[in-house]
Amino acid sequence: MKKEEILNWSRKYDIEYPWWTQKEKELGDKFRKTKEMTKDDLVQIVEWKFRNLKGRKDRILRFIAKNDDMRIRRISSDVFGSTLGDSYKVDSLQMLHGIGSALASTILTFYHPKEYGVFDIHIWREMFGKEPENLFTTQNYLKLLTELRRIANNHGLNVRAVEKALFKKNIDEASS
Repeated sequence: MKKEEILNWSRKYDIEYPWWTQKEKELGDKFRKTKEMTKDDLVQIVEWKFRNLKGRKDRILRFIAKNDDMRIRRISSDVFGSTLGDSYKVDSLQMLHGIGSALASTILTFYHPKEYGVFDIHIWREMFGKEPENLFTTQNYLKLLTELRRIANNHGLNVRAVEKALFKKNIDEASS
């Protein structure tokens, strides 16, 4: 996609999903200011990521409830302040109950949208076609992230803008 197409699809995303866009900005601003995530913040991220998937959302929220707020704060603070690689950050977040690679990617994206994008089946399909049976692994997220960063760097854009564009394009074209 050309830069203009990416920007156009990304704008469509923001217009069509104002609640998602606002919640992402609100939590991202908070994370960058406090350099940590609370248990309540994590619940809000689950609500954001799985808003239209009630069964999955409820199941994940039951796991999230098992986490201690201080442990969430400690792990997220370590991840947000870390200079270690992406694999370390994703795997560290996955030490919390209920967090897999998709939620870890969402947390990282909210905190640092210039460098991260949300791991989602729609972006995978847009980038690589049919997804593998066991899609949601750290290794697959890192593969997707590498490609998102390549595109973002080629166009001077945030990784999140590219990822939103691919998500919106895949959703719209699949429904037409």
